[in-house]
Amino acid sequence: MIGPNSTKDKLLKLMAEKKDLEIQIDAYGSILSENDNVGMRGPLVDSEGFPRNDIDIYKVRQARQQIICLQNNHKALMKTIETLMHQLHAEARQQQLTQQTSDMHLNDRSNGSSENMEVCVNGLTPVKAIVKITHVDAGSPAEKAGLRSQDEIAEFGSINCNNFNKELSSIGSVVNHMRNQRIPLKVLRSNEVLDIILIPQRWPGNGLLGCNIVLCE
Repeated sequence: MIGPNSTKDKLLKLMAEKKDLEIQIDAYGSILSENDNVGMRGPLVDSEGFPRNDIDIYKVRQARQQIICLQNNHKALMKTIETLMHQLHAEARQQQLTQQTSDMHLNDRSNGSSENMEVCVNGLTPVKAIVKITHVDAGSPAEKAGLRSQDEIAEFGSINCNNFNKELSSIGSVVNHMRNQRIPLKVLRSNEVLDIILIPQRWPGNGLLGCNIVLCE
């Protein structure tokens, strides 16, 4: 079995590769912008069917081809990153369960000591909130999923208290990468643990979720 550190190292390496791919895609995108913002589908011939003389057709074609290849690589890389994130999450939970089992007799001493909501699942594995919902827009994907203001989220996809870096950008990254896909959430509400499925998507309001998320203090 791959250890957590090994999985984390692989994930960090892939994230660096992802960033490099995005830089390359942006660079080729700039070439398209510089050529009359022709984009990926703009015409390369004029109204009479002759090659346009206001753009560098060779560079545009080369940039488009490179962007397609890089986007395919980026898509495949994101699938691998998501798999590793789930693996890291599973390893962290297994490690936490082992630790909690060995320290079971000491759990009573820590009851109520945390300011953040903490609930036990099956009496063994505690889940701790990492972010909090402060507002949910009417008709938003968040409301359709069943989220409410003041809900606290212990697990957002593969992110939980064991691997959360206390930066909302990591939550945003999951949302962007999982657009139109199902994200499992573990929500703490009134000392209950709820399993909710959230699907980030475009809607008439702002963002992909339609809710305000803040860090738990």
